[in-house]
Amino acid sequence: MRLRDVLFSQGFGTRRHCDALILAGEVSIAGRVCVDPGETVDTRGLVLRVEGQDWPFHAKALLMLHKPAGYECSRKPSAWPSVMSLLPGPLRTRGVQPIGRLDQDTTGLLLLTDDGALIHRLTSPKKHVPKVYEALTADPVTPEQVAELLGGVVLHDDPRPVRATACEATGERSLRLTLTQGKYHQVKRMVAAAGNHVERLHRSRFGALALPDDLTPGQWRWLAGPEDILGPGGG
Repeated sequence: MRLRDVLFSQGFGTRRHCDALILAGEVSIAGRVCVDPGETVDTRGLVLRVEGQDWPFHAKALLMLHKPAGYECSRKPSAWPSVMSLLPGPLRTRGVQPIGRLDQDTTGLLLLTDDGALIHRLTSPKKHVPKVYEALTADPVTPEQVAELLGGVVLHDDPRPVRATACEATGERSLRLTLTQGKYHQVKRMVAAAGNHVERLHRSRFGALALPDDLTPGQWRWLAGPEDILGPGGG
């Protein structure tokens, strides 16, 4: 690819702006300042340095974010800041978006990509990709509530019972639930239907990917590819 096209694909602005960055000496590869926007570069393993920041080339962006409370999973938030504000400008420019959503007061593992096919693959009900949630409840968790969540509860907008794939009490007032659906406010509504109330909610896992202990709220990290989420050969 030509260098200007590489920068453009990574979200560094219009091709004219990418040309200007290169001509101003703001782009380097392996310590060499690049001054020709039309230079052909090999994108395999490419790490650019743009305006003093290293930027690995990704044909498709895929990353995880430790979502803090108080952020909306929307590019056009209504009452709270967008999670997009936690990302650098090039990722916002190239159009990454959340894979599914977490409520503004829900924390934990959020995946983002600009790969529309992957979004469909990971959110389609037919794929049954599990998501694990840790819930702090208002009242003590009873064996009956766990059994009801496993057996199925009825939500007001769907007469068919909705079941947790797995559910266990992890403390007197805490639950771990695994879901493969993605309904609106699903965990909170399921727990309410079982006779309790969620006070705090955290997503700890998406597919095969667990939220790393060293990724603090508000931080993000590149993923190697869909196999990080689906496991080797996952589909």
